[in-house]
Amino acid sequence: MRLVTTLLAALAHAGALALSLSDARLAAAASAHSSSDCAGCPEMVAIPAGRFVMGAAPGEEEREGLFEDFRRRSEPQHAVSVRPYWMAKHEVTRGQYRAFVEATGRASGGCFMWTGDDFRMDAAKDWRNPGYPQHDDHPVACVSWEDATAYAAWLARKTGKKYRLPSEAEWEYAARAGTTTTRFWGDDANAACAYANGADLATLSHVPRAPEWTYARCNDGHAYTAPVGSYRPNGFGLHDMLGNVWEWTQDCWNVNYIAAPVDGSAWATGDCFLRTVRGGSWDDQPLGLRAAYRVGSPVVIRVYGRGFRVAKDDERP
Repeated sequence: MRLVTTLLAALAHAGALALSLSDARLAAAASAHSSSDCAGCPEMVAIPAGRFVMGAAPGEEEREGLFEDFRRRSEPQHAVSVRPYWMAKHEVTRGQYRAFVEATGRASGGCFMWTGDDFRMDAAKDWRNPGYPQHDDHPVACVSWEDATAYAAWLARKTGKKYRLPSEAEWEYAARAGTTTTRFWGDDANAACAYANGADLATLSHVPRAPEWTYARCNDGHAYTAPVGSYRPNGFGLHDMLGNVWEWTQDCWNVNYIAAPVDGSAWATGDCFLRTVRGGSWDDQPLGLRAAYRVGSPVVIRVYGRGFRVAKDDERP
C-alpha cells in the first residue's frame, strides 16, 4: 500500500510538471487562447494536453466527512493522459439556452425540486423559472442530459465545429488545472467564497431550512445562482468549475474507476441511462464542491441545480 501511495504521489507530481506552467502563467495562456465561434456562442478556452491523476486522494473522503454510501466512487486513483481540447470558459447561461430554445423549439417539462424532505417533480418549473430568482447571465438550470447534448449538437450545426459535452476525465482535468489539492484553490473549504458559489452564509440567510445544512463559513454574496464569472477563475482561466450549478458530462455511470479509460475519452460502457454529473451547485455543502466528487443521474430528468458547459474538439493543425 505504501508503494502504491508513493507511486500515485509521483504521478501527481509528474502530472503537475507536465503542464510546466505556474497557475498565473496558465491563466495568462488560457486568456491568450480563448475565442467564440459566433455571436452568442460560449467563449471557449484552449486546454493544453497533459497528464494528471484522476480521483480522490487517499483519506480525502474521510477527511471531508463524505457519507459512507457515497465513498469509493472516485477510486482507484489513476493516471490519465488528455489531448488538447476546448472548454467553455463559463457554464451555459440562461440567455444562451434561450437562444437555442427559440431556434429549435426545444420543449421543457417540469423540474425536480428539493422540498426540504425529498425531491419532487414540479410541472410549473423549468429553465425559465427554476424556483429561485435568475437573470440571463446566470447559468441555466433545470436541463437534462438530453437537453445539454441537444444544445451542443445545435452549436455544432450552427458553427460547423465539433461541440459536445466534456468527458468526465476532461472535466476533472479542467477543474484541477494543474493542481493536486482537493479544490483548485487548495484544501480549505472555508476559503471557497472567493472562487465558488456553494452553501455558505449567504445561503444560510436567504434559503428556507438552510440552517440545517453544513455550509462554508464565508459569504460568497449569492444565496442562489450567481452570474457566470462572478468568482476567481482557476489556472486554466475557467470560472465556476466548482459550484453554481452541477455540470453534465458525456460519460456513462460507473460506480468506481476500475477499468476506466486512461486516454481522456468518455466512458461509453456501464449504465448509460445514467450519466456522470460534476462540480456541485449553489446549495451543496463543501464536501460536494471537490474536483473528485461525482454522482450519476438519469439522462431524462431535470433538476433545479443542474446545468452544463460545453467542450469542443481541437481541430487546430
